[in-house]
Amino acid sequence: MRLIIPLVQSNSRDLIRRAGYAEFRDPNTRETSYVRRLRGDFYPRWHAYIEEQAENMIIRLHLDQKQPSYGGSHAHSGEYDGPTVEQEAIRIRQILNSKF
Repeated sequence: MRLIIPLVQSNSRDLIRRAGYAEFRDPNTRETSYVRRLRGDFYPRWHAYIEEQAENMIIRLHLDQKQPSYGGSHAHSGEYDGPTVEQEAIRIRQILNSKF
């Protein structure tokens, strides 16, 4: 799912952290993303990639259900849309809108 959030009074890193996400750097690709765990385990987890464009923050959000099943693969069981992902998008918007 793709969310567009206006960047007002803050930067994207601070905003996503307000929603409970922690910075994560992939050890293989060195790409920075943000995760929010659902329990104490690493999976399942919410996973967000952030991009800043002009005055907006673009959040690409999905739910990682489990880690890749076989070596050398980046494929995993994930949800990219549907009611569960929509609920998390609503939660993020509510948190970020209440902070201004």
